[in-house]
Amino acid sequence: QVQLVESGGGLVQPGGSLRLSCAASGSIFSINAMGWYRQAPGKQRELVAAITSGGSTNYADSVKGRFTISRDNAKNTVYLQMNSLKPEDTAVYYCNAVGRGGGGTADFGSWGQGTQVTVSS
Repeated sequence: QVQLVESGGGLVQPGGSLRLSCAASGSIFSINAMGWYRQAPGKQRELVAAITSGGSTNYADSVKGRFTISRDNAKNTVYLQMNSLKPEDTAVYYCNAVGRGGGGTADFGSWGQGTQVTVSS
């Protein structure tokens, strides 16, 4: 089993910055991709940003130019640097990882518990 632990959420004023971290642990053989999703009240969960093991990235249009995703493969950790935050960025942010575990014989897809990001003056 693979566990994801997120940190770094909180309350920030519009225009401010936050950095989220997510560390994966457990029976990990390899991680193909890691990403961040968010869910605002009354809305569906949406992809914010994702990064592959090779470093390819993908961003939601709403965060391009403001958010940067990165990862440390040696630490099985993914980061999300969020700059120029807006009130509409307020949501619970979830970390996701997909890969192979159990000695390389089983696929996994895991979610973190979520971390609240609130952008408000």
